Amino acid sequence: MTNELATRYPLVLVPGMLGFVRLLLYPYWFGIVPALRRGGAQVFAVQVSPLHSSEVRGEQLLLIIEDICQRTGADKVNLIGHSQGALSARYAAARRPGRVASVTSVAGPNHGSELADHLERSAPGDSPRGRLLKAALHGLALLLVWLETGWRRDPLPIDVHASHQSLTCSGVALFNQAYPQGLPQHWGGEGAAEVDGVRYYSWSGILQPGRTDKGWNRFDGSNRFCRLFARSFIREKGQCDGMVGRYSSHLGQVIGDDYPLDHLDIVNQQFGAVGKGADPVRLFTEHAARLKAAGL
Repeated sequence: MTNELATRYPLVLVPGMLGFVRLLLYPYWFGIVPALRRGGAQVFAVQVSPLHSSEVRGEQLLLIIEDICQRTGADKVNLIGHSQGALSARYAAARRPGRVASVTSVAGPNHGSELADHLERSAPGDSPRGRLLKAALHGLALLLVWLETGWRRDPLPIDVHASHQSLTCSGVALFNQAYPQGLPQHWGGEGAAEVDGVRYYSWSGILQPGRTDKGWNRFDGSNRFCRLFARSFIREKGQCDGMVGRYSSHLGQVIGDDYPLDHLDIVNQQFGAVGKGADPVRLFTEHAARLKAAGL
């Protein structure tokens, strides 16, 4: 073990919608946590409600942050959130900036997801299709909780409707009015790199035919779903990872927004089955080194 990734403050990894820490033996952050720890980083993969609003998940995260600070003696933490986890991290930083050194959004829907909008149009909550979708998602969330072996605490609440609304473009617009820290002033730009003493970063990927559909992704069913979901995008057609748009993901300092990674590849999901030439683990280890260099 080396100390090249030993950041000043612990790294806290926050999962997205339907996220988990570990299902039986399978981790959400596949290969990422061990790689960070080998470099000397202190890492905590945490769990919040798999389906709920970003604000509720953020309140849960605030309690976790306090616990981590008490256990480690650290004054602050570095939050790294995937997908909706980025919104929950933003909420926590806005509410308690004194406890957060940095927020990093990894494929975060910081301006909403066109996929969520598409589902709202095609399967409204009061329709038979909408009720079926809600029941299926609720059942899946319960199954994930039952299979969770990496996080044993009090049961977390589930609210499918609140989760969905938190990811629509209109829902995130309301969220952004209350918590604008790190957001770009214009579409496709970068946001303030530091607000209230908190550093903001982001990175994301896009589907790239000939790359993201090659390599081990040829055998990855989730990549096929991402390619299918990408058809629902209008504003960012051809510029999305299947669930989040390239420019919608921008927050603070944009490290990159066109990596050849779909929405699940970016956290090395499906046992690390990613597209040709992709290396999502490296993005996390490089970022830990970046945080360390910044004194975070």
